[in-house]
Amino acid sequence: MCGICGILYEDLSKKVHPDVLTSINDTMKHRGPDDAGLYIDANVGIAMRRLSIIDLKTGHQPISNEDKKIWVVLNGEIYNFQSIKEELETKGHVFTTESDTEVVPHLYEEYGIDFVNHLNGMFGVAIWDKYKKRLILARDRLGKKPLYYTLQDGVLIFGSELKTILAYKDFKRAIDPISLSKYLAYEYVPAPMTIFKNIQKLEAGSMLIYENGKCSIKRYWDIPLDEFEDITEASAIRSLKDLLYNSVKRRLMSDVPLGVFLSGGIDSSVVTYLMTTILPAKQVKTFSISFDEKSFDESAYARQVAEYYGCDHHEEKCSANTLMSYLSEVQNFLDEPIGDASIIPTYALSKFTRKHVTVALGGDGGDELFAGYPTFQAEKLSAIYRLIPEVIRNSLIEPVINRIPVKDDNISFDFKLKQFVKGAGVKSASRHMIWMGSFSQPELQTLLPEIRTENVFDDVEIHCNRAKEASFGNRLLYLYNKLYLNEDILVKVDRASMGCSLEVRAPFLDYHFVEFVSRLPYSYKLNRWKMKSILKKAFEKDLPQGIAKRPKKGFGIPVAKWIKGSLKDMTCDLLNRGKIKREGLLDADEVASILDAHLQGRVDNRKKLWTLIMFELWYDRWMK
Repeated sequence: MCGICGILYEDLSKKVHPDVLTSINDTMKHRGPDDAGLYIDANVGIAMRRLSIIDLKTGHQPISNEDKKIWVVLNGEIYNFQSIKEELETKGHVFTTESDTEVVPHLYEEYGIDFVNHLNGMFGVAIWDKYKKRLILARDRLGKKPLYYTLQDGVLIFGSELKTILAYKDFKRAIDPISLSKYLAYEYVPAPMTIFKNIQKLEAGSMLIYENGKCSIKRYWDIPLDEFEDITEASAIRSLKDLLYNSVKRRLMSDVPLGVFLSGGIDSSVVTYLMTTILPAKQVKTFSISFDEKSFDESAYARQVAEYYGCDHHEEKCSANTLMSYLSEVQNFLDEPIGDASIIPTYALSKFTRKHVTVALGGDGGDELFAGYPTFQAEKLSAIYRLIPEVIRNSLIEPVINRIPVKDDNISFDFKLKQFVKGAGVKSASRHMIWMGSFSQPELQTLLPEIRTENVFDDVEIHCNRAKEASFGNRLLYLYNKLYLNEDILVKVDRASMGCSLEVRAPFLDYHFVEFVSRLPYSYKLNRWKMKSILKKAFEKDLPQGIAKRPKKGFGIPVAKWIKGSLKDMTCDLLNRGKIKREGLLDADEVASILDAHLQGRVDNRKKLWTLIMFELWYDRWMK
């Protein structure tokens, strides 16, 4: 695990200066505190910061093939590198290290741009081919590791984080107004856009190829959508358990201590269980954090699971003051705003875990693969709701629901009900983004009067069209994988963990497992009203009693209460009319109205306000 970056000048006479490359590379010291390296070939330079996980002594990067004509930097882990290495050795390739990265230049030498289809892992990788004067950037299939790039004014710059590009002295920072509207709607900026003009994200499962003065993007993998026709549930359960077991086993490869994030939910509990079938239970280190606010605290369930298997459990209590102190800390590595409040407890958990281990497994991906969010149940309800005449919904039902007294608990009933009616009447799948996000399109028109927002949810249509051959349910899961998982969950986990120099691995996102689960009938995932049906059936006998049937809680913090209490002064300062007017991006009167309604308890605007707070904190850190 590390951070990678590079520079390519289109003018062949212009040379990359080592000091320039080093300066952008060093913006990622937190991703790789153990080592740094760079390689320059006239107008091209690639570099890395390394967090040592495998081959601690000889795993230095950049690394090349035998004749030093193909050079590579890689961020991530290649889990099948040993079998690749053995295959390539039979073809005459010679290796000089035990590093997983070293297989990449040899794979490329053997298979060309098809090299990426042989990799199983999480990665952002750059290859410089001196023979063909070709630069290749590639990102893993599920987008677990990030990669950003810009190509303007004759220079291509890339990096694992946006800040590598921002550090380049000639880059001019400017907010993309369309990206801003998408951030406020989704709580993140969907790929390939970023919050900045002229910087793009390389999408998951894609490659960028720069050759002969031309830049092209190639998608090399996508989630399969052709459903199994005759698979029985019993057969599916057997395959599912075998595939997930092998995925966990692959992710235990490490030359440093590792553990597991354990919340006590089904996903992390299943990962913990499988680890104990591979390792002695006492070697399995589990990590969780607890909160003072009971409606947000899951620590008792985490302890129950750890004690059931006999794991080495570690727990840390996080006070509200500790969590709030992290709010400013996380801005140093959030070079693009993210409105998901769980970034704070994720950072707290990562920071605590890093005191004990360098690698942790987690349960990310389970909700998006198996329909684990209440929005999948809401989808069924919304079909019924839309049968009610619109005039009755608008004039009677919704006004009554919106007058229900506000309660600040974690995902309180009144909050869920109001969020439901906000999106339920929308006829397209974008209602899911309204349920999960902050601002609807009509609300954005008021907040951003100078920006056209009618196409803010066009990403939903793009992904649904790609998945049009799938059943409606599996199309929704495809959408969640491409948007919420890729652009929120995985970004949040990557930034929070790498901000602490911790590597997090996601067994549910092994591409073999994803390909299998994605082809199962949707009814195996959401069975009537039961979310994650087949996953629960597969493992309920292996888990402590009650864990498989626990309702989803989410990894949240009491934002609604904080804004009315200990965060009130900071919120008022960040969102004051004068500041908002000076920045010239948001309507100051509308922002004031949103804040005032929340403080007076008339409306629960926790999501809107947190999204605005995170944007303003980001703006103060990265635009000034």
